[in-house]
Amino acid sequence: MSLLSFFKGYKKFGIAFGILCVIIILVIFNVLNVQKPLPIYQPTMVSEELVDSSIQYQRKYHKIADFSLVNQNGEIVTQDTYKNKIYVADFFFTTCQTICPIMTDHMYEIQKEIVGDDEVMLLSHSVTPKIDSVARLKQYAREKGVIDRKWNLVTGDKKQIYNLARKSYLAVKSDGNGDAFDMIHTENFMLIDKQRQIRGFYDGTNPEEIQRLLKDIAILKKES
Repeated sequence: MSLLSFFKGYKKFGIAFGILCVIIILVIFNVLNVQKPLPIYQPTMVSEELVDSSIQYQRKYHKIADFSLVNQNGEIVTQDTYKNKIYVADFFFTTCQTICPIMTDHMYEIQKEIVGDDEVMLLSHSVTPKIDSVARLKQYAREKGVIDRKWNLVTGDKKQIYNLARKSYLAVKSDGNGDAFDMIHTENFMLIDKQRQIRGFYDGTNPEEIQRLLKDIAILKKES
C-alpha cells in the first residue's frame, strides 16, 4: 500500500476527529463560562474632552478619588460608603428636561435588578449643586422611586463635584462659558469596581446598553 493510499484511508477519520475536537472545546468553553475580563479604563483610553488636562496622558493606576458629599437624606456620603462595593455612577441635575429623565428611569431599572444584591449600589452626582439642595434631592428621590440604601443622590461643593467628574469618573465636558467649574454632563453611566477603578462606560439613554451594563456587573461579581 502506498503512503498516499494510507492517508486517504484515514481522511474521513481525520475529519470526524477534527469536528469532535471542536465540539469538545466549545462544550468546555460554555461549561467554564470563559469570559474576557473587563478593561480597566485609564485617562488615555477616554475622549480628551471628558478628561482634565492634568491627567490626559495618565496610562495606569487611575482610581476614583476620595470624596465627601451629602445625599438626599442630609447624610454624609464618602468613599467608605462604597467600600467593597461595585457601583454605577452618573451625573445629572433635577431640573434637566432632556436626557436626565431617561437616565434616571434607566438607573431605576438597574436598581430593580440589584435591589437584593448587597454588593452593588448606585451613585448619582448633581452638576448643579446650588440648585439641587438636600430638600430638592429628597423630593426628586421620592418621585423617582429611589431606595435610600441602594442609591445615593448627592450634592455638595461644586469644585469637588467638578474634579470628581473630570479627574475621577472622566464623565463630563467643561463648559467654559460660566464659572471655572461649569460642566456639561454626558449620558454616560460608569461601572466602578471594588478597587475604585472604572471598568465600563455605557450610554444611560440606551436600553441595550443598560442590559450590557447588567451583564458586566455579573462579570465583575465573578471576578471579585
